[in-house]
Amino acid sequence: MGTLYAVAVPLGNLSDITLRAIEILKNVDCIACEDTRNTRVLLDKYDISTRLIDCHKFNEKERSEKLSELMGETGSVALVSDAGTPGICDPGCVVEKELMQKGHKSVPIPGASALTAFLSAVPREDEFFAFTGFMPRTNIKRQELFEKFRNINCIFYESPNRLRETLKDIKEYFGADKKIAIGRELTKIFEEIKIGTVEEIINYYETNTLKGEIVGMIFTEKSDEIDETEIINDIKKLKKEGFSNKDISKIIPLMKNAQKNKVYELALKQ
Repeated sequence: MGTLYAVAVPLGNLSDITLRAIEILKNVDCIACEDTRNTRVLLDKYDISTRLIDCHKFNEKERSEKLSELMGETGSVALVSDAGTPGICDPGCVVEKELMQKGHKSVPIPGASALTAFLSAVPREDEFFAFTGFMPRTNIKRQELFEKFRNINCIFYESPNRLRETLKDIKEYFGADKKIAIGRELTKIFEEIKIGTVEEIINYYETNTLKGEIVGMIFTEKSDEIDETEIINDIKKLKKEGFSNKDISKIIPLMKNAQKNKVYELALKQ
């Protein structure tokens, strides 16, 4: 059957594209893109004349039928979003699901992603994180999310017109000293990453420009002081289920306010 290439494209700086992505975009039968005008800017830079077909969140299912017909038995289609990696808070998942159900193959062409670009520039205590996509629009739903991910670094996308409200909710739920990071316009001319307390970030954006694509993180802050009796009981339960000390040291910190190395140390003693 045919092949669907999920091609990551630059976030803003058009130089952030891989050689493999350029080769794929030049040689596929057509390119399914979120907005033909935005994609054409990228293609013109690299002298790519491949046919474009619009494929956005309002017509993905319909377009899947047409793309499947174009791909036939041996054809190929590249799927791109306006920026970054398709399928990550962008259209793409529906097309991939529909075409794979029809027997076509899906191949990732990795590259730029706002999520990984942001994480690479923000130091944190551990590698665990939860990605929530765009923050919920209501205060109640945001607070439910804060509760769910309070013990893990929480990464989110947000629009500039809703960021101030989200920051106020973070302050209300966690307190003014909660550490957060906000990335704006990554890879573009006005790129900035601010790290500080939520109070400091709120004050900063009272007098500074707030435009463009935004990625944020609420840092988890695990305390060295833990209820060892409770943790030991959890360790024993997990050991009975066959989990290793290494696995246990990863699982418990996701649920309890405990340091990974401290849990591992307690697990070794049991």
